[in-house]
Amino acid sequence: MIILRRLISNARIILLTAILPAILLAWSGCSTARVSLKDISATGSGRYECTHKGVRHDFIIDFPEKVEGSPLVIMLPGAGGTAESFRLDTRFHETACTEGYTVVYVTGAPEPGDHTSPLAWNHEGRESGNDDTGFLKALVAFIHEVFHTDQERCFAAGFSNGAFMCHRLALEASDTFSAVISVAGTMSENTWKNKPDICTTSLLQIAGERDDVIPKLSDRSAGYSAYPAIEDLISYYASANGLDSMTVREIGRNSTLTEYYSKDSERLVWFLYVTDGRHSWSAERVTGINTNKLIIDFLESITNHSTHDISTSSITDSKFLYDAVTR
Repeated sequence: MIILRRLISNARIILLTAILPAILLAWSGCSTARVSLKDISATGSGRYECTHKGVRHDFIIDFPEKVEGSPLVIMLPGAGGTAESFRLDTRFHETACTEGYTVVYVTGAPEPGDHTSPLAWNHEGRESGNDDTGFLKALVAFIHEVFHTDQERCFAAGFSNGAFMCHRLALEASDTFSAVISVAGTMSENTWKNKPDICTTSLLQIAGERDDVIPKLSDRSAGYSAYPAIEDLISYYASANGLDSMTVREIGRNSTLTEYYSKDSERLVWFLYVTDGRHSWSAERVTGINTNKLIIDFLESITNHSTHDISTSSITDSKFLYDAVTR
């Protein structure tokens, strides 16, 4: 029976991908649709190309056994990376699809008018840059329309430049993404300066102790960067999401996972501070932490969030967080 169900599921996926152009045409003609993708075409098994406002992107879709109603994770590589390379580097789909998630790896684009610039994301939100927020929202809308994934459980995860972009999505596209995962990234200066007082997006932030891209209070590097200190960033998300309680525990090889929550909110903020971690997608053989599994645990915790039966602590002060990760 299991084999039969898998064959039926695979047959449905093959059918859907075969009629994508026709579905796209009907979807684009819908008067209520947002700015749509254009020129979409299949380039291989689960691999596609498209344009948005004239900018070309490619993406790869990996499906779980049951596609309809599945949560969706959009994966954003760092600068110079591609959907293909990010898929090979992280293999996130191998964990996520087994747990019932649909995963889409997406390639960024060069700067407008400069095709020699690296493939990347306009995480600073420059008006002269690509409309990456609009593109990713359109891509999600398309995936939802074609494959009937769960619109309430849509997430974005990124590394480095892709992680910076996730922070922009958290503030500009909370109607699409209910949570973001930032690995080795933070907010750009412009996004930080224009952040709202209230945020409705859950966050998993992973930062390495020795990551020289991420400014910190703990090593005083924040004093030399236009980006916010990672401790200030976490304090902002916790406060803006109205989270008033926390737990701190050790995981892996002496790394610290701080979890923020509230009995009155379904949102969560998790901060993993990787001891001796560098600017990388943490490897379990080095850190003792399975990053892909941690991401799934975080996303499942949002879905299954319940009141923690523990003592609470104030989390509005960045110094408190500084003490927690440096003790």
